[in-house]
Amino acid sequence: MSRVALVRTNQNLRDSLQDVIQLSEGFGAIKSPVLIKPNICTISDGTGHSVTDPALVQNLVELLLSHDDNLTIKIVESDSQSKYADEAYEKFGYTNFVGRLRKDGADVRLVNLSKSQLKTLTFEGAYFNNSKLPADIIEEHHFISVAVAKTHYLTQITGSLKNQFGLLPQKNQASYHSDINDIILDFNEIVQPKLCIIDARVAVEGWNGPKTHQMDLLIAGKKPASVDSVMAQLMGLQPQDVAHLVAAANQGLGTLQPDTVGEDFEAFSGIFNSSKWTGGLT
Repeated sequence: MSRVALVRTNQNLRDSLQDVIQLSEGFGAIKSPVLIKPNICTISDGTGHSVTDPALVQNLVELLLSHDDNLTIKIVESDSQSKYADEAYEKFGYTNFVGRLRKDGADVRLVNLSKSQLKTLTFEGAYFNNSKLPADIIEEHHFISVAVAKTHYLTQITGSLKNQFGLLPQKNQASYHSDINDIILDFNEIVQPKLCIIDARVAVEGWNGPKTHQMDLLIAGKKPASVDSVMAQLMGLQPQDVAHLVAAANQGLGTLQPDTVGEDFEAFSGIFNSSKWTGGLT
């Protein structure tokens, strides 16, 4: 299942989101709890598009609840060098919409993984070796990644795979940057998404800007390496030049050359041209 869907967004975000999910073969067999991981990388969004749009996550939650209104849904993020998750939830509007849904009886919660109980996971990977990790992510769940299309000075791109780096419960995440590719690979083996969504309506050059590129696009698929490979190509990069993408594909987390459905890939391929970058990969 390496098919990747591309949908041009319109004024109705819910319809566009539903279309891209359906084209990527739907939610699959959903079970509680559903964990949704947005990309909330900072408390200071320098572009207005560097953090996952809460409206997109709200629409995703409502689509899930329309499928099964008894689901338990947890939106998960950790503290990091540039933010406290709880403050970021409040600032960017996550607290408000979750509160409204809870008043309507939905079992939707915001979880700060930095405050979660830690459990030892029996796992020997490239970085983690029987390590203690948040119980929420190692117990049984249905995981959905909702990332933003961005470049990154360490990993070239930040998409579905890199979004998992934010599962680290330690606030000093920058101290782990020297092992970032190994950590990304391990987390994607430990927490394998059932669905990967990338918001590429406005793609961002650099993890927090400064430049942006209007693309009006949602990208989705089941395999994170496949989804990120399409995103990388739309940015003018070759997937085989992105180390964590190659490692993930070698571990069966997708392919570097997936089939695409929906919008014509070529219609978007010149919008985000790597030859014009000034700050994305420095």
